[in-house]
Amino acid sequence: MPDNENNQIDLPESDEAGVDAAVAESELETPKLSLEVTVEERSTCERHVTVTVSREDIERYFDKEFTELMPTAQVPGFRPGHAPRKLIETRFRKDIADKVKGELLMDSLRQVNEDEKLSAISEPEFDFESIELPDEGPFTFEFNLEVRPEFDLPDWKGLKIEKPVRTLSDKDVEDTLQNILGRRGRLVPHDGPASPGDYITTNLTFKYDDRELASAAEEVIRIRPTLSFRDGNIQGFDKLMDGVRAGETRLGEAELSDDAPNEVLRGQKVTAVFEVLEVKKLEVPELNDQLLEELGGFKDEAELRDAILDQLDRQLMYEQHRRAREQITAALTVAADWELPPGLLRRQSRRELQRAVMEMQRSGFSEEEIRAHENAIRQNSAFATARALKEHFILERIAEEEKIDATEADYEHEIRLIAYQSDDSPRRVRAKLEKAGSMDVLRNQIIERKVIDLIL
Repeated sequence: MPDNENNQIDLPESDEAGVDAAVAESELETPKLSLEVTVEERSTCERHVTVTVSREDIERYFDKEFTELMPTAQVPGFRPGHAPRKLIETRFRKDIADKVKGELLMDSLRQVNEDEKLSAISEPEFDFESIELPDEGPFTFEFNLEVRPEFDLPDWKGLKIEKPVRTLSDKDVEDTLQNILGRRGRLVPHDGPASPGDYITTNLTFKYDDRELASAAEEVIRIRPTLSFRDGNIQGFDKLMDGVRAGETRLGEAELSDDAPNEVLRGQKVTAVFEVLEVKKLEVPELNDQLLEELGGFKDEAELRDAILDQLDRQLMYEQHRRAREQITAALTVAADWELPPGLLRRQSRRELQRAVMEMQRSGFSEEEIRAHENAIRQNSAFATARALKEHFILERIAEEEKIDATEADYEHEIRLIAYQSDDSPRRVRAKLEKAGSMDVLRNQIIERKVIDLIL
């Protein structure tokens, strides 16, 4: 209709509303695809899916694209929007084929997931470029998918859970305060023998059957009961280094994890050679007004101690939840003998590590404590990930039945706790989580904690 005021037709208000509603409804009601779907169960968590899209649906999608292209299509010899449709279809069909293929794939995947109720836990595995949209006949493609296992939810109501109870003391606060001051202290050379808690500067070599595996120069290591590293640990390290002096060499036994990169060495014991270059003691700073300000803007030592007590409360709550989670999952996973694919475990191990680190961050643990826990998880990643996945599947099912979800207030609370512990702003913490694609990990953490609270 020409854009002319004299030719404008005014519809009654009620009719305009009806037309708008009809248009909106027609735009929302996209016809379902006519799909033939075959789902092959290859294991408890693996499905192979074959999807066939009818020729009628393919042409419908092409028709939609050509209709949208008509007003702007540029064809030599014609003004934009005035070229015959048949000519546009012939000229641009190959150009829009990839777009049609992409839309058909996305809509098909969405419909298959809804109709087949697959409960996917990973993205479909297929190569977009290798899938071809035929010029004639139906369109068939296949993909692999990892799904949540199907199982009967165990009876979780009325579980008897032993909740660890502990009263925090002034000594707990004092010990934590000394650890905080220690992280801001400086290492000073010591001429005498080393004691537990001291530091050594050492050249370190790992050997197996007299063959050198790895070495590091001038490593600074704190003397503690267990020395953990990425692929293993040395138990009784404090006893091994008790009384050591600069210039001495001591040999220890390191036990490698079952997930060490070198398959031949998994679970083996190797020799660790420590050539001690220097012994150092930690000199802690005085707790003055300047340090109180640096530690968090505390007005006095009493306020700092109150903050430490709050942090210890969160750590105690973390331990209570951890112990409760172990008991709950021990009771509920008795029949969870699902075989989890190795590929799934490898991909999920990073997410489990993220979840464990976030849980410790929001609970007030130091970076040193978190790193030690990270090493422990990495050393036993396959077992830890399998256990965590089984726990997650069961807790997630309970959450669905009880309609438990994470709210924006939950996200804000968790992010504030992580920000406080990492000395960062909530805005920056959220940005980092979103950039790393870790908000869903945080969501799982929130939901699982709510379920455990419900059971308790």
